[in-house]
Amino acid sequence: MGTVYITQDDAFIGKTDERLQVKAQKKTLLDVPMIKVDGVVVLGRATISPAAMIELLERKIPLSFLTGTGRYLGRLEPPLTKNIFVRSAQWKASGESAQAVHVVRGFIRGKLKNYRNTLLRAQRETVELNLQAAIARLEQTIAPINNTEKIDSLRGLEGAGSAAYFGSFAQLIRVKEFCFETRNRRPPTDPVNALLSFGYSLLANDVQSAVNIVGFDPYLGYLHVERYGRPSLALDLMEEFRPIVVDAMVLSVINRRVLTPDDFTTEPLSGAVSLSDEGRRSFLRAYEQKKQSEFKHPVMGRKCSYQEAFEIQARLLGKYLMGETEQYPPLILK
Repeated sequence: MGTVYITQDDAFIGKTDERLQVKAQKKTLLDVPMIKVDGVVVLGRATISPAAMIELLERKIPLSFLTGTGRYLGRLEPPLTKNIFVRSAQWKASGESAQAVHVVRGFIRGKLKNYRNTLLRAQRETVELNLQAAIARLEQTIAPINNTEKIDSLRGLEGAGSAAYFGSFAQLIRVKEFCFETRNRRPPTDPVNALLSFGYSLLANDVQSAVNIVGFDPYLGYLHVERYGRPSLALDLMEEFRPIVVDAMVLSVINRRVLTPDDFTTEPLSGAVSLSDEGRRSFLRAYEQKKQSEFKHPVMGRKCSYQEAFEIQARLLGKYLMGETEQYPPLILK
């Protein structure tokens, strides 16, 4: 089952024996054993019974609240792990320390190499695409990463690489009803950007859960500057996952016509584009399927799901910061 997404407004979340139940308008929408639930995400409005809340806490299952468009509101979860040592190492590495520079290099290298590999794969599969210029620009931004000593300079490389990638993103869309000109957000003003923003919100929530499981302070990051209420470390760690989880899944639901332009609505005043209720349910199913799909982890040497990989990468980061390994290996897939 994995993560349970509740999109029905005014739904009631309860429990009977060892089962999680979701009801709305006197109908049962979901009835699943608690043992199969990894997390619960409410998008919109829902009510949860005290018994269900306590059961989730005792089973260490996070309960997250997002708006219907995916904006994070808050979460209920068990206390942080008792591993004070990983948090101590995290704080000691803050600022412009050698460890901080190293992990920022890893986050950016992982993201940009996954961007490049996405474009290389698309070029191999569709020879008429013209992606060589973007691939070359990405390679130019990747090359100096290991010799760049300042985090601000590394952020500049990340920005340049992202611009090259999204400058060619439209070529990856094979359905003429969807177009993409540039990355925009707050609010997204076209369907493709709406899907990317929604997917990144879901990804950030999942990576934050992994960060909390390992015992990190999610608000102290290295690539993302400190800002009140922003889970900077979760945003750092999700960078390498953006292309291989969200971008790949967004392109899949568009190119396979899982979603059509009819699945989107536009807010008249702001121009904000968002998914319809049915479109959102289709997108959440695709996202959950993507999270549960498996691949061979290049460091662990075994198969794992993307959901498991979130925690694996967080644990690899913890081992590096605590001096148990010599480097942090970002997740890079070919």
